Amino acid sequence: MSKRYTAEFKRDAVALALSSDKTVTEVARDLGVSPEGLRGWVKQAKVDRGEGPAGTLTSAEREELAQLRRKVRELEKTVDILGKVPMIAPCLITVAG
Repeated sequence: MSKRYTAEFKRDAVALALSSDKTVTEVARDLGVSPEGLRGWVKQAKVDRGEGPAGTLTSAEREELAQLRRKVRELEKTVDILGKVPMIAPCLITVAG
């Protein structure tokens, strides 16, 4: 089971990993987190600061992408539901007046 860490904890862990003379593995061990997890946080922090490889998404861009994908799924469901609703012929609609 994976643990969930707060953004503040991750930020502090990354700062410690980058400022320490210890390896990422040693810092991770001291903090009780997995070395792979800490390496991922460090890598993402570098991307967020513009120090990552070209084309890598920042955290803000990743969040926006996730939100847009959720919205697309929601809209696809709406279109699917509306596609199943029988259309009322316009000539059958009368305006009271």
